[in-house]
Amino acid sequence: MADTANSKNTIQSLAKGFRVLESFSAQEPQLTMAQVARAAGVDNATAFRFLNTLVELGYVQRVPNTRLFELSTKVLNLGFNAIAHADLRTLARPVLRKLVGQTNEAASIGVLENAEIIYAERIQAGLTRLGVDIRIGSRVPVHSTAIGHAILSSLPESEQRAILDARPRQKLTEKTLVDIDALLARLQQVQQRGYALSDQETVSGLYVIAAPILDADGIPLAALSVAAPALNTTLPQFEQLAAPSVMEAAQSLSHALQATGGVISPR
Repeated sequence: MADTANSKNTIQSLAKGFRVLESFSAQEPQLTMAQVARAAGVDNATAFRFLNTLVELGYVQRVPNTRLFELSTKVLNLGFNAIAHADLRTLARPVLRKLVGQTNEAASIGVLENAEIIYAERIQAGLTRLGVDIRIGSRVPVHSTAIGHAILSSLPESEQRAILDARPRQKLTEKTLVDIDALLARLQQVQQRGYALSDQETVSGLYVIAAPILDADGIPLAALSVAAPALNTTLPQFEQLAAPSVMEAAQSLSHALQATGGVISPR
C-alpha cells in the first residue's frame, strides 16, 4: 500500500474507491458508513461521498429501512463479463476462420452495450478496398448493424424500443434504416427467419448477415456475422450461400457457451 501511496502514476481517489468496494466481503456483506470508513482506512465524510457516488453508479445499494449498504449485482458483472468475453473469443476464433473465404471476406462477433455494438472478435481477409476499418473494440450504433438487429430480435419489443430510442439514430449510408416503426418491423422479420440481413446499411458496398448467440433461456449473449463486398455477389446469392452457415455457427457457439457456463450480460 505504501508503494501505491507514493507513486506519481496512481490516482489516489480511485484507489480509495476500490478500498471502499473491497470493504464488503462474504463475512460482512452489509456495512454501515462508519464500518466502511474503518475498513477502507478513510474518514466518515470520505466514506459518505464514495458510498453515495457508488450508489448513483449502481455498484452499491442501500438496504431498505436500515443504515446499511451492500454491493449490487452490477459489481459481479464486471468480473463475469470479463470472463465470458474471454471464453467467447477463444471459442469463436476457429468458427470465424471457417466462415472467411472467397465470398465472405470478414467474420465477426459483436456484443450489445447500451445502444452500441462492440466487436469482441473479428477475422478479416479483405474489405480494405471498401475502406472498412472495423477492429476488435470498434463500436457502431445498434440500429445500423446486422449484428445489432440479430441481438435485438431476441429481446421483448419494449426493450427493443428502449434501446433504439436511447440515442439519435443517424443514417450511416443512404440505406440505413432509422424509422422506429420500420426498425421494429424489421426485427420481427429477423426473429422469424433466424438471421439479420444488411444491404449496405453500415458501409456502402457491403452485405452482412448475422445470427444471434443465445443462452439456454433464449436470451441473446452476442451475435455472429459474415460480410462480403457487393461487387462480388448479389444480395440474394449472398443470402442463400451465407445464411445457413451463419445460423449453424451461431447455434454451435450458443451450445458451446452454455456448456462452459459463459454468460454475457446484454445490459
